[in-house]
Amino acid sequence: MFSDDPDETGLAVVAGELAPLAVRMRPRTLDEVVGQDHVLGPKAPLRRLIQGAGAASVILYGPPGTGKTTLALLISQATGRRFEALSALSAGVKEVRAVIDSARRRLINGEQTVLFIDEVHRFSKVQQDALLDAVENRIVLLVGATTENPSFSVVGPLLSRSLVIQLRSHTEESIGGLLDRAVADERGLAGDVKLEEEARAHLIRVAGGDARRALTALEAAAEAAVDGAITLEVVEGALDRAAARYDRAGDQHYDVTSAFIKSIRGSDVDAALHYLARMISAGEDPRFIARRLVVHASEDIGMADPQALLVATAAAQAVQLIGMPEARLALAQATIHLATAPKSPAVIAAIGAATADINAGKAGLVPPHLRDGHYAGAAKLGNAQGYQYPHDTPGGVLPQQYPPDELIGVDYYHPTEHGHEREVKSTLAKLRRIVRRQS
Repeated sequence: MFSDDPDETGLAVVAGELAPLAVRMRPRTLDEVVGQDHVLGPKAPLRRLIQGAGAASVILYGPPGTGKTTLALLISQATGRRFEALSALSAGVKEVRAVIDSARRRLINGEQTVLFIDEVHRFSKVQQDALLDAVENRIVLLVGATTENPSFSVVGPLLSRSLVIQLRSHTEESIGGLLDRAVADERGLAGDVKLEEEARAHLIRVAGGDARRALTALEAAAEAAVDGAITLEVVEGALDRAAARYDRAGDQHYDVTSAFIKSIRGSDVDAALHYLARMISAGEDPRFIARRLVVHASEDIGMADPQALLVATAAAQAVQLIGMPEARLALAQATIHLATAPKSPAVIAAIGAATADINAGKAGLVPPHLRDGHYAGAAKLGNAQGYQYPHDTPGGVLPQQYPPDELIGVDYYHPTEHGHEREVKSTLAKLRRIVRRQS
């Protein structure tokens, strides 16, 4: 069922003594799996599948190091099926069809196949379509692994034939448990080293919820252990990074994050880069950093530099696409752009003011001429009657009521004189005069 040879994803299916620690410590049974309790409950579909009571194909969606390959192997083991693995980084339609043809021949002899495809989101539509018939007719039980939302990266027909399971990053508690098990277990370090508490805490921080990263770091530290002890200094040296005094779950997390955002807001690019480096070095989740940059781009910059949101969003996408450590460059670029951009709080003030009016009950009827008219009887109700199409006028703007009666003449957006908003302010004044029939 399993072999000692590396599978086509480049991972050894069964760990020999020379296999990496992360491979040797891969769970062999469902009871050894930690960190995914939300999908492994007593009656959860994934548990039933791993226990051999289900037959649905599945797409495992989640961050790196959350056990996608492990779960695929457990499904194969539980169902007694042959395990075949492909990586979307190297396999094409030819390789997919070859595996399916082999699976079809095995099926004649009563042997079923689990086909694991790593990075399935990287398959083209043609490659994904090549799987449809085999999945639908259960020639293979597909287990796809992806770090991207399958709703956007997997074709609809394949998605509808599969059970989608979202995995979560490991908690600090579960990463700590994995480290402790690896230190003590005969498959791991067999108790030959002692992991000191400060070193353990640092390994948990640098893991960032990724079990593979945690065990790889532990293995590197174990090889450098002095007198059988893995100290903080040993971990620092093995990982070639300083252990910043930073607690991702405590005050330092909030203090450094606050200082990071306030430095960007204050246009101190050097301080912002310091705090960025501090978060990265301490193992802060890069997705968290990217989300803060995206929020800041609208909250503190907004229309003063409309490109800021695009840059921040691109950095967030780069984090998802390439991961760390390379993604630190995109985070740094976005930080520099945002710190040096002109600032304006007008966007957050505008939506805040509009929301306050809604909460105060200022939500009158939509003017009749703006209502939907695409149904029988709309005209009799007076809906969509008298609406004037702006594009029919030379300037593309004409006098017309848009807000409810209660809000005519209310201004929510007040652009500043900073950056691009200086131009927006002048344009907005002209637009309001035309639309509101002001002289």
